[in-house]
Amino acid sequence: MLKILIPTLMLVPTTWMAPAKWLWPATLMHSLLIALASLTWLKNIMETGWSSINPYMATDPLSTPLLVLTCWLLPLMILASQNHTSAEPINRQRMYITLLTSLQIFLIMAFGATEVIMFYVMIEATLIPTLIIITRWGNQAERLHAGIYFLFYTWRGSLPLLVALLLLQNTSGTLSLLTLQYSNPLQLASYADKLWWAGCLLAFLVKMPLYGVHLWLPKAHVEAPIAGSMILAAVLLKLGGYGMMRMIIILEPLTKELSYPFIILALWGVIMTGSICLRQTDLKSLIAYSSVSHMGLVIGGILIQTPMGFAGALILMIAHGLTSSALFCLANTNYERTHSRTMILARGLQMILPLMATWWFTASLANLALPPLPNLMGELMIIASLFNWSWWTIVLTGAGTLITATYSLYMFLTTQRGPLPTHIIALDPSHTREHLLMTLHLLPLILLILKPELIWGWTG
Repeated sequence: MLKILIPTLMLVPTTWMAPAKWLWPATLMHSLLIALASLTWLKNIMETGWSSINPYMATDPLSTPLLVLTCWLLPLMILASQNHTSAEPINRQRMYITLLTSLQIFLIMAFGATEVIMFYVMIEATLIPTLIIITRWGNQAERLHAGIYFLFYTWRGSLPLLVALLLLQNTSGTLSLLTLQYSNPLQLASYADKLWWAGCLLAFLVKMPLYGVHLWLPKAHVEAPIAGSMILAAVLLKLGGYGMMRMIIILEPLTKELSYPFIILALWGVIMTGSICLRQTDLKSLIAYSSVSHMGLVIGGILIQTPMGFAGALILMIAHGLTSSALFCLANTNYERTHSRTMILARGLQMILPLMATWWFTASLANLALPPLPNLMGELMIIASLFNWSWWTIVLTGAGTLITATYSLYMFLTTQRGPLPTHIIALDPSHTREHLLMTLHLLPLILLILKPELIWGWTG
């Protein structure tokens, strides 16, 4: 664990000591080496579960894919942000990279934590760099509003979790994930226990976000700079799913009855947010709402608590992380050229940037879950396990997948096909940096088809 964490910590002095002209290449190379080193975690996903173990930090089949995704994303964020921040003074560029690095440090400590309180503290710690990135480097004047929404939704949701964890510490005597799963089952029956159950899950449902408490997400995504959108979509939402998977094991037997309204809300949210996507004019807003839709399926998969549902949820989280991050990068390349996120103003770009249109096509197909890709694998496993639980769910999930396919194609056709608007006269050509960025997003996604057991989690 330390062989990744210490180099990540050392990325901060690298950022501040590197000469100005070498700042971006040095940090990119450093973070890419960390990302490659993190792949060694995938080697020893052992039968027994925990590995790379010490009393505070450890990896197991559930946290390993999310840890690797976190490390993989930092070089991609650095690649994507280079053009966006090039006009800034050099110290602000250094500060920007430092904030991204601090996010990776907190996330590694969150996903690697063996103590639930440490996990909680690290979730809260990620709020601060994300908030600064949104409010300082965001695009529009509403970024302060979006930052406040983001902070207060997440913070208010997580306060009941802290109280719930302290109560759990009192009753079971431990908060270590290594021993909690073996402790005696809690006899949950009273109304107070039901409140405790809700307190344990509420923070994670807001983080995911569940439909109904999702309003902070589109705002935060739309106002955030490109790296903020990438880390939000790819990793920060996954903290919610990971936390739910960890906590739900000790919440038996209440989950069986109490989870009904949340499953219904999540599946209804898949349809509602998908329908909102169909009438979006703003490209980033469309991708943000599609994240809520996909996370609704993940919530459903986790709450029914079957091995297949858990595996599908983890696969979909990893696949969605890579796909939505790629879509945000593509939206950013459009924005840097046309200075507009309105889809109708920047259409027909396939005529000018044909290779970029290929990336758009691949990412859109991944978003609508094309057969061999992990996206479909995750969705199918969740839909099948939900169907097994109650056949009524097929109505909601089936409609959800149809709507997802529709808005993904709508997004692709609106931005890439059709006649070029007359106001688009001179656009920059696409750069090698952007093609490398898209390759590093979509190549892992395609390679996971060959070895999906890396991201199966506990059911492997």
